[in-house]
Amino acid sequence: MIERGEVANSWRRERWDSFRLLTPNWQSRLPGLAYEGPDPDGYLTAKEVTRFVERFAALSRAPVRTGTTVTSVRPAGDGYRVTTSRGEIGCRTLVIASGACNLPVVPPFGEAVPPSVEQLTPYDYRSPDRLPDGGVLVVGASATGVQLAAELRRSGRPVILSVGEHVRMPRTYRGRDVLWWMHASGVWDQRYDEIDDLTRARRLPSPQLVGTPERATLDLNALTSMGVELVGRWAAVRDGHALFSGGLRNVFSLADLKLERLLDTFDAWARTRDTGPGADPGLGPPERLAPTRVPESARLRLDLRSGEIRTIVWATGFRPDYGWLDVPVVDEKGRLRHDGGVVDGPGLYALGLPVLRRRRSTFIHGIEADAREVIGHLAGYLAVRG
Repeated sequence: MIERGEVANSWRRERWDSFRLLTPNWQSRLPGLAYEGPDPDGYLTAKEVTRFVERFAALSRAPVRTGTTVTSVRPAGDGYRVTTSRGEIGCRTLVIASGACNLPVVPPFGEAVPPSVEQLTPYDYRSPDRLPDGGVLVVGASATGVQLAAELRRSGRPVILSVGEHVRMPRTYRGRDVLWWMHASGVWDQRYDEIDDLTRARRLPSPQLVGTPERATLDLNALTSMGVELVGRWAAVRDGHALFSGGLRNVFSLADLKLERLLDTFDAWARTRDTGPGADPGLGPPERLAPTRVPESARLRLDLRSGEIRTIVWATGFRPDYGWLDVPVVDEKGRLRHDGGVVDGPGLYALGLPVLRRRRSTFIHGIEADAREVIGHLAGYLAVRG
C-alpha cells in the first residue's frame, strides 16, 4: 500500500477544525474493527477518525509505505510499472484507492472575482476566526456548504449561501437517525446495476446533514432562521458583479419532492415491521417536514467590489486526480471508466468511489462489501493467468 502522506492523511490535513462525520458512530466499522465507545449515536471528529484508521492499520498489519507519492502508472509487460518518489514498483495488478475528492472544484469564472475578495475551498478553510472580517459568500448547499454557512453565521458574520441542486434530509426521522433508516430499509444496499441513471447517482451532492451532539437537522429552513441569506446558483461574474440564477422556488420544490419520496420509502418499509416478532416498538409515527421557505425577494446580483463580501468559500464539490495514471482508462470528463470497480484495463481495479457497487460505497462502513467483491475479481484474474 502506497500513501503520499501519513496513515489517515486526509483526515489529519484536509478537514476543518469542527468537522464531524455525517454517519453515527455505530456505523463506523471496518473488517475486525468497530466503534466501542460510550456514544454509539454520536459522530466522530476528524481526530477520532484518524485514531480509528490508525487502529485499523495496526490491526490489519497492512504494509503501508508512507511519505511515498505516485507520479506515474504505466503498462509494462503483463502488468504495470509504478513510479514513485521513492523508486519504481512492478506489479501484475493494481487497485486505485485514491478516492473521488482529490481536487476541489472551482468554476472558471472564479478568476474574474476581484482580488480584494479572498477565495477559499474546504481544503483551505479551518475556522471563522482565520477569515478576514466581514461578510462571507458560501457557494454550494451540500453537506459542506450548509455546515460552513451555519458555523460562519454563528460566529456573527453576515452570510450569503448560493444554492443549486441539493439533497434535503432530516437528521432524525421517527425517533431514529435518518441513516439508520437508509440502512434498515435497504436503500443503501441498492446495487449499481439496479440504478436507472447511474451517472447521475454518482454525481449527486452529499445530503444536507451535520453530526452534532443534539442531532439537529440542518436544512435551508434552519439556515434562514439563523439569518443566512439564500440566493440562487452562481452563474457568472460580470463587471465585478456575481450573477445568480432565479428559480429558487423550483429548486426547493424538487428537493422537497425527493425528500417526500424518500420518507414514503421509509414508511412503506416500516409498515412491513409494524406487527409480528420483528416489530420495532421504538419507531414513532410518520412525520413530514415543512416545505423549504422561499425568500420573498432573492437578489440576482451582488457587487463584489462593494466590501459587503470579503470572503468566498467554494463548497462546490471535488473531483478525482488521475494526472499520474498513464493508462487510457479515464474519459473526457476525467472520470475513471469502470464497471463496479473493475477498471477498463487488464488487472486494474478501483475502490472508494461514489456508488461503486452500492449506494453506501463511499462511507466507512460501506467499503467492506465492495472490497470483497472487487478483490474476488482480482484474485480470479490472477488465477487465470497463473
